[in-house]
Amino acid sequence: MNRAWIGLGSAPEGSAKNRIHSFGLKLLSRVRPSEVLLKSVTKDVSMLEIVHPASINPRLVRRRLRHIAVRGASVHRKFLYGSVCLLPVTSVFMVLPLPNIPFFWVLFRAYSHWRALQGSERLQLLVSDCSDQWEILLEKQKEMSSRKDGRACENTQFAPWNLQPSKKLDEFLERRNLSEGLDCDTISRICEAYDLDKIDVLKYRNLE
Repeated sequence: MNRAWIGLGSAPEGSAKNRIHSFGLKLLSRVRPSEVLLKSVTKDVSMLEIVHPASINPRLVRRRLRHIAVRGASVHRKFLYGSVCLLPVTSVFMVLPLPNIPFFWVLFRAYSHWRALQGSERLQLLVSDCSDQWEILLEKQKEMSSRKDGRACENTQFAPWNLQPSKKLDEFLERRNLSEGLDCDTISRICEAYDLDKIDVLKYRNLE
């Protein structure tokens, strides 16, 4: 599938394959940022570091993360099942001489929804109040710490998140009408301050 996608991208400008590649890029650009976030929370993640405006109560930050996790699990489970059901339907296009774009796209989306579902469940574990489940994360963190520096972690008051209030973010957001979203200049300054990819952030700005 990856070879076929690379082949489409290297096709001559204006050709049918090149247009298919451009259309695929447009589809990828419509993937919601929440899905990208959830896919980044892999099973190996045992600690979250969240930077948030100091004016926002940390409890609200955790509540929002729990909402993203719970809603993400529901949404991506539904779309995962739907994508899997569509795979046999799109496979009939294999008889065509062109690459089976519908099949590859549905296959990619099924895999993407599966990863987002796994990330949702992991995020829900990390930001919930399941202290018994945290013991597993603590043991894993101890194991990773001992491998890294040869000493075991002795953190008896373990919580799998680290909320970091930032007054700098408050300064960026002050006098801004957040109901209308952030302007490009503010986003650029935030990305520069926190080493974020401005192009990606601007691409996702209007999707949520």
